[in-house]
Amino acid sequence: MPELPEVEITRRGIAGPLTGCRVDDVIVRNASLRWPVPAELHDILTGQTLQNIDRRAKYLLLRFDRGTLIIHLGMSGSLRVLASGTPPEKHDHVDIAFGDCTLRLRDPRRFGAVLWHPGADSDHVLLAGLGPEPLGSDFGAVALHDALARRQCAIKLAIMDSSVVVGVGNIYASESLFRARIRPGTAARRLTLPQAGRLADEIRRTLNDALAAGGSTLRDFMHADGAPGYFQQSYFVYGREGEPCRICATPIRNRRMGNRSTFFCPACQR
Repeated sequence: MPELPEVEITRRGIAGPLTGCRVDDVIVRNASLRWPVPAELHDILTGQTLQNIDRRAKYLLLRFDRGTLIIHLGMSGSLRVLASGTPPEKHDHVDIAFGDCTLRLRDPRRFGAVLWHPGADSDHVLLAGLGPEPLGSDFGAVALHDALARRQCAIKLAIMDSSVVVGVGNIYASESLFRARIRPGTAARRLTLPQAGRLADEIRRTLNDALAAGGSTLRDFMHADGAPGYFQQSYFVYGREGEPCRICATPIRNRRMGNRSTFFCPACQR
């Protein structure tokens, strides 16, 4: 699944060529995504100007004159800016044409979303109740410590909960916990304030490092310009079961946690 760095890189990639452009056409080839694409989307968007593109958690928010188009890439989706008239392929479900450019959603598994919302972000069920952005000023030691104070679950599961902090998926949760030297199975409520501060710092640093590296190359995912990401080449633990820890050479372990693979170093993370 594209995680926060991949979504942010996508946002940056499509914002440059499309911001300020007028919608000329909308083509929906397959409306059966996670939720149905609105049948009236062509009539809603045609003639409107794209004012800017924001990101909230893993949602892309395309701001138009009269509302917001909410896009989620699901498990395998991608957005690319192509020359108008580029022939669609099998899994190219939605096109939004802006003159010479077309924004195209490809989603092989169809778990993504394209939804129209005329109101404030806080009024939408998918956006209401989200926790702080991990790269924002509202996220830090105190905020994280307070959010964890009454949580009995493992810390790895807690930081993947979007009401605690948004956008920290499986890869970056494992990597951040390694960098913070915290065992992923530690009860969330047992983290001290200094530990919470260290973890918040490492979540931010890990995500920023991934952004700088162009994100991770994930199966079925491509950036807006088709370029790969390279952060996976510097993973400390994720996907490295049995390989030596880059710090202490202890073999990396993998355990199931919340039905997800969780990688850690038993020596570095105590």
